[in-house]
Parts: sequence; structure tokens; C-alpha cells
Amino acid sequence: MPSPGNADLLLDEQACFALYAASRAVTDVYRPLLAELGLTYPQYLVLLVLWEADSRPVKQIGEALQLDYGTLSPLLKRLETSGLVSRHRLATDERSVTISLTPEGDALRDRAAGIPSAIGCALGLDDDGRRQLISTLRQLTAATLATHSGGTHAQP
Repeated sequence: MPSPGNADLLLDEQACFALYAASRAVTDVYRPLLAELGLTYPQYLVLLVLWEADSRPVKQIGEALQLDYGTLSPLLKRLETSGLVSRHRLATDERSVTISLTPEGDALRDRAAGIPSAIGCALGLDDDGRRQLISTLRQLTAATLATHSGGTHAQP
């Protein structure tokens, strides 16, 4: 049993563990829904970005998903192999690659349309509650990134 002065070191007092456990639980809810579409969770995220605005440079997709090129590149290759996206080098800049949905990738959007509400239901949240959770998590992410990139540590 930890001493009273070490209560902050209990697992149940760790924000990082609560976020980690919640993230795993939510991803586990996504898994069977996405399996029906033949997608992994990271592939689904890439498609969400492209369904929002098609034909994006790889760099822009990486920025939207907060993924580096080394992580994103294999995802894009698998999606291309699956016939859901195509890759095109720009004639004006051979180093820049644009990713576009194929007709199959675009059609998958209709099959995925029910996923957000199914996730909200699994979380026990209505649309307003889901949006509030997203807002709270975005604030948490922004604050953490600002603190981390500024080289300061938040004080209690």
C-alpha cells in the first residue's frame, strides 16, 4: 500500500493511463465495424481525410492525422494495393505525391456512414455528448502540444 504522500503515483490517478485505456477500448469498438469494410483503424482515418477533401498531398494527410511520412507511407501503399486510393506524382514537382480516392474508395464512404453513430451509441453518448467529448479532447491535445513544444511544464 502506498504511503499517503505517494497517492499521485497510483495507477488510478494517472491521466495518461485513463486516456490509454479509453483509447484502446474505443479502438476495440471500431475494430469489428471496420473489419466489415476490410479496413484497419489507421486506414479508416486516412479515408476520412480523403472523404472530407479528395486528392490531397501526402504531407497534408500526414499533418491532418499527425503522422510522420514513415508511418503514413505503408498505410497509403496498403490502401493503394486494396484499390481504394491512387498515388500520383505532380508533374510540376516530382517529389510531391498526391493521394486520390478511387471509385471503390469513394463508394466505401456510404458503407461507413453509420460508424460515427454506432461509436457514439457504444460510448453511451448522444450527438451533443459526442461533440462535447471531441471538443474536450481537442482542448487537451492543444494544451499538451503547446506545453510540450514550448519546453515548459504545467504546474498543478
